[in-house]
Amino acid sequence: MRVEYYDYLPEAAKQIRVSVFMEEQGFLEEFDELDNLATHLVLFDDTIPVATCRLWQSEHGWHVGRLAVIKCYRGQGVGQIMLQKAEQLVISRGGHSIYLHAQCRAKTFYEKCGYQAFGNIDYDEGVEHVHMVKTPDKKSGY
Repeated sequence: MRVEYYDYLPEAAKQIRVSVFMEEQGFLEEFDELDNLATHLVLFDDTIPVATCRLWQSEHGWHVGRLAVIKCYRGQGVGQIMLQKAEQLVISRGGHSIYLHAQCRAKTFYEKCGYQAFGNIDYDEGVEHVHMVKTPDKKSGY
């Protein structure tokens, strides 16, 4: 498996996000202006795109979003690989804390990856979400 990085939204990432967020989960407003600003990561198993996420910087810090893994690759550590690659990219760009806006049903996954929830639950297209952050450990990094 290999991760490719793009400074635009590649077709492979679009396909994964349509499949996971729109077709499986029923989201209607999947694509937004952040897609034009973000670095997009796509994980390939040989030539098959199996996971994606996007990474961008705001005045508040670095953010990971739209993490999606195609159904037949879930439960195999692929999501964790994507987060690790995003975290490595943040470090290489001089970043520190990483923020995300997680679906509440995925909160436990992110907690296992070292993220901590903060603030109140809010809703995106009627689905509960929570803000989360990961701050590097001073001894071992992320």
